[in-house]
Amino acid sequence: MEVIVHKYGGTSVGTPEKIKNVARRVKKVRDDGYEVVVIVSAMGHTTDELIDLMHKVTDSPDPREYDMLVSTGEQVSASLLAMALQNMGCPAVSLTGGQAGVVTEDIYKKARIKEVKLDRLKKELKAGKVVVITGFQGVDSKGDIITIGRGGSDTSAVAIAAALKAQVCDIYTDVDGVYTTDPRIVPEARKLKYISYEEMLEMASLGAQVLHPRSVECASIYNMVIHLRSSLKNDVGTYIMSPERILEECGKMEKKEAVRGIALDENIAKVGILKVPDKPGTAAKLFGALAAEKINVDMIVQSVHSSGTAADMAFTVDRPELKKAVEVTQKVAKELQAESVVSDSDVSKVSLVGIGMVSQPGTASRMFATLSEEKINIQMITTSEIKISCVVKAEQGKRAVQALHKAFGLDKVA
Repeated sequence: MEVIVHKYGGTSVGTPEKIKNVARRVKKVRDDGYEVVVIVSAMGHTTDELIDLMHKVTDSPDPREYDMLVSTGEQVSASLLAMALQNMGCPAVSLTGGQAGVVTEDIYKKARIKEVKLDRLKKELKAGKVVVITGFQGVDSKGDIITIGRGGSDTSAVAIAAALKAQVCDIYTDVDGVYTTDPRIVPEARKLKYISYEEMLEMASLGAQVLHPRSVECASIYNMVIHLRSSLKNDVGTYIMSPERILEECGKMEKKEAVRGIALDENIAKVGILKVPDKPGTAAKLFGALAAEKINVDMIVQSVHSSGTAADMAFTVDRPELKKAVEVTQKVAKELQAESVVSDSDVSKVSLVGIGMVSQPGTASRMFATLSEEKINIQMITTSEIKISCVVKAEQGKRAVQALHKAFGLDKVA
């Protein structure tokens, strides 16, 4: 019997009525003759509320107890959904990640999944039950509850679907697919029927918050097809899969567009270290110090002064990490005898994404020309084979997305 894996996000199970709606959808799939496994997130803003509650008790929570606390949100969702299914005459059982066999690294708050032991899962499915599993968590080698980072329920779902050798992992959320850009910024944005793992990973990493990046990474490793779709209707959403699989499914990519999507990240900040000695080891010292403090650095730009003995470096970080990043950079700047450290949180990052960029030259020049016509100054640039990102002033970010979306014809039907 084929296994169907569903995942429902927090907004999809945010109220008792929504949980009942999910139960009706799941029951229909089971009634159609499939074995069904469901992974759920915590209801609505439960995790945020638990963290707020925690901060009223302590400002420095023990990592183990943190995971014990925040993991309870998913247990509420899972048990309520199992009860709703049982009330509809559909056999169901709720399991924690650990009970379902999800084994993680021994790292609190952000562990990776090592394996999924299927014994209990298969036993419950064989008994004819829908299995409802708490996302976002597993157990470590000591048997402690471990969480796998915010948004980790997507990753849980993909990992479990891969272990069960399901054909597809259906991820239900409050959006009905992946769009060429955020429809709230560009109403003409178009829903994509297919998108490759590489493109989705870039979009997710660049601020398109429809899927957790780690879930896409996990899916690409196991070649697991993700179907991102709405929990409010039965429409087809967006399939995330390998380029080869896309070719098999539709015979060609949706047009041979150089650009498939545009992302806007308004949660970044820029840090600069001025007139730092231009000699070997300088960058290693700075970015090594930032890495030691677990500060993730994204874009990096270096320019050398005309004298050739000093350079300016600029880099971006997530905005919540700006204060800490500046403190670390100031300390390193003093050791290196750099002139000063500056920062700016009034910026955003606009990115073009598309695997077609590799074979179609001119994408960057069109991007720069479009922004120039809009009188939008580019502060930093970084590129890869399938991505071009520019840092601009925060107030110009949405206008940049709108202009680029039109310039690359992304509003036109493929």
